[in-house]
Amino acid sequence: MASASQWLQAARPRTLPAAVAPVLVGTGAAAYADGAVWWKAALALLVALALQVGVNYANDYSDGVRGTDADRVGPLRLTGAGLATPQAVKAAAFAAFGVGAAAGLALAATSAWWLLAIGAVCIVAAWYYTGGSKPYGYAGLGEVAVFVFFGLVAVNGTEFVQTGHFSWTGLIGSLAIGSLACSLLVVNNLRDIPGDTVAGKVTLAVRLGEAGTRRFYALLVTLPIAGSIAIAVITKNWWTLASLAYAAPAAQGARTVSGEARGPALIPALGQTSMAELVWAAGVGLPLLLR
Repeated sequence: MASASQWLQAARPRTLPAAVAPVLVGTGAAAYADGAVWWKAALALLVALALQVGVNYANDYSDGVRGTDADRVGPLRLTGAGLATPQAVKAAAFAAFGVGAAAGLALAATSAWWLLAIGAVCIVAAWYYTGGSKPYGYAGLGEVAVFVFFGLVAVNGTEFVQTGHFSWTGLIGSLAIGSLACSLLVVNNLRDIPGDTVAGKVTLAVRLGEAGTRRFYALLVTLPIAGSIAIAVITKNWWTLASLAYAAPAAQGARTVSGEARGPALIPALGQTSMAELVWAAGVGLPLLLR
C-alpha cells in the first residue's frame, strides 16, 4: 500500500502554486480597492488548494481505471502504479472536494449565495475532466477548463468574496494567471502525447501535434507580459512591474519545451512553469497588498 509520502507525491505539490497564485492576485486586487479581508483570503486559498488536490486525485483515479496510466512517464499516480486501490483514491478525491465545499459554503454565506452554484460547477468540472463516460479532458477541452476555473473564476472569485465586486485589475490578472495555468497543463499533455494517443485520450496537444503544442506553450507564457504592463498602468503602482521577473523561469521552461525534449526530459519544465506563475502572482499581488 502507498505510504504517506507517496500519497503526498500523488497530490502533486509541484502544481500547488497554481492554487496559491490566483488567490494572491485576487487578494492584491481586493487590497487595491481597499477591500482585502484576510480570513476570506485564507478561506479562498483553502478552496483553491482543496480543489487542486481533489482534481489531482480524481485524475489519478479516472486515468488509472481506464488504463491511460499504464505507460506513464510523469509524476507518480497511485492507481496506475497499483499502490492504492481505486476506491481509496476516489475517496481521497471526494474528501478534498468536501473540504473545498465546506470552505466555499462559508464564503458564500458571508458574500453571495449564488457562489454555491459556481462552486458546484467547479467540483463537477474537476471530476468530469477525466471522469465519467465522456470526459472532456479526453476531447481537447482541458486547457479551456483550466483557463476558466484556475484563472478567471479563481482570481475574480477571490476578489469578489472580499470586496463584493469585480475590477479591471482582477480581470486582467485572471487572464494572465489563466494563461500560465494553461501552460502547465500544456507541458503535461506534450509529455504524454505518445501514451495519450495510444489510449485514445485526444488532448489539445494530440490535436496540435508536438510542434504546434510547443508553439502554443510559447504563446501562453508570453501573454502575461501584457498583463504586467496593463496592471501597472491601471493601478499606477509601478512596483507591479516586478512581475516581469517571471520571465526568468518562464524562459527556462520555454527553452525546455521549444527544444527536442520528450517524455521525462520535459518534467523540469513543470517546475519552471509553476515557478513562473508564482513569481508573476507575487510580483503583482504583493505590491498591491503592501502599497
